[in-house]
Amino acid sequence: MTTDAAVPGEKKTGCCMNIALMAHDRKKELMVQFCIAYCGILSEHNLCATHVTGKLVSEATGLPITLYLHADQGGAQQIGSRISFNEIDLVLFFCDPSNPKGFDDINKVERLCDQYQIPFATNAATAEVLVQGLRRGDLDWRNIVNPQKR
Repeated sequence: MTTDAAVPGEKKTGCCMNIALMAHDRKKELMVQFCIAYCGILSEHNLCATHVTGKLVSEATGLPITLYLHADQGGAQQIGSRISFNEIDLVLFFCDPSNPKGFDDINKVERLCDQYQIPFATNAATAEVLVQGLRRGDLDWRNIVNPQKR
């Protein structure tokens, strides 16, 4: 059950961020579980994802998610394009370090995030810190970087 009651130390933010979700095959279930755990926070933002990851998360959480192509069919490039146009505020890309073939996409997305100052998490621990920061308003500086309405 979610409430609008203030939590001590919590800053209720009025901004809506655009969050991209991606996960290698062996990390998709972790992404689903993460999104279930943080569904309340994520529901206040716009989500997009590569096809399979987004479909699994949406089915498990009921969250509306804009789906792009499968990552290996151009979905990573679609998200990369949105990053280049400053239309993404946060990227959660759960990577499988034992999958060397999967690092082309993650390296490209990571470089774009570095270039455009987009917070980027490759694991659940870092993602948790960033999502908690969303809740507190720590990422509201993105509205200064990208003041346009989304």
